[in-house]
Amino acid sequence: MRVYILSTDKKLYSTKRLFEAAMAKGWEVKIIDYLKCSIEIMKGELLVNYMGESLPLPDAIIPRIGASRTFYGTAMVRHFEIMGAFSICGNLAIARSRDKLRSLQVLSTKEIGIPKTVFASNKSNPKDIIELIGGTPLVLKILEGTQGVGVVLVESEKAAKSVLDAFYGMEVNLLVQEFIEEAGGADIRAFVVGGKVVGAMKRQGPEGEFRSNLHQGGNATAYKLNKEEKTTAIAAAKAMGLGVCGVDMIHSKRGPLVMEVNSSPGLEGIEHSTGIDIAGKIMEYIEENVTPLDTTEDMVSKQKRRKKDTIGA
Repeated sequence: MRVYILSTDKKLYSTKRLFEAAMAKGWEVKIIDYLKCSIEIMKGELLVNYMGESLPLPDAIIPRIGASRTFYGTAMVRHFEIMGAFSICGNLAIARSRDKLRSLQVLSTKEIGIPKTVFASNKSNPKDIIELIGGTPLVLKILEGTQGVGVVLVESEKAAKSVLDAFYGMEVNLLVQEFIEEAGGADIRAFVVGGKVVGAMKRQGPEGEFRSNLHQGGNATAYKLNKEEKTTAIAAAKAMGLGVCGVDMIHSKRGPLVMEVNSSPGLEGIEHSTGIDIAGKIMEYIEENVTPLDTTEDMVSKQKRRKKDTIGA
């Protein structure tokens, strides 16, 4: 089995663990910095070059695409997919999950619990937006923010108007969401692999902090999902079309609410808090979906067999 891990930093915990887990299977595995790749497109032929050399077609790829590199990263994933490689997360699913607004729209159509959300342009009246969301306190989220950056809790109507005016003045795209007080600054991340929850942790923000992200000083402990939480996590992963993902949920009076579905979830927090070999679970998922093929004739068969709609919206 030939596997490529698409990552810009081989020193990252997640990248190292995935490499170790693939090596433990006896596979041929390489960490490929996708930003150093270039693609060739010719009549009836697609190639990937890496640092001046043509890359052999892998059986599978594991994308670890940074949020700021989504366009280039998904283009590279799409190229490998069209060539016939299996990807644990397809290019369309990655792009869909990275767009916070699009994600919520998709989850809503599947009747999955989400916080009430308002999206409007800078031509909208802040007062109208505040009324639509149900008043303050409310949460403002920059669409391009990650790891809790660009998320603001606004507690008064006066402050909300000021912040909305400031952000709209900079032409920043914002989501306005209801504040779920009963969540208590905590959330749950369920790690889904191949349509199954393989581990879950509860992340608690520091005192006085409503964001629970580990990058914002939160801590993680192992967590046992109840039936509704497990069903919600699996449904969210399926709705986004992700084979591997982290589904972030919070408690509310009306049940679990999905905040985000992460297509490149970190492994450090979940593995350390639960003691579960998540990287190994991902390798098992690849094994279930890939039959290694080595000959030139087999490569042609593989491309035909695995070809799927990787170009649609």
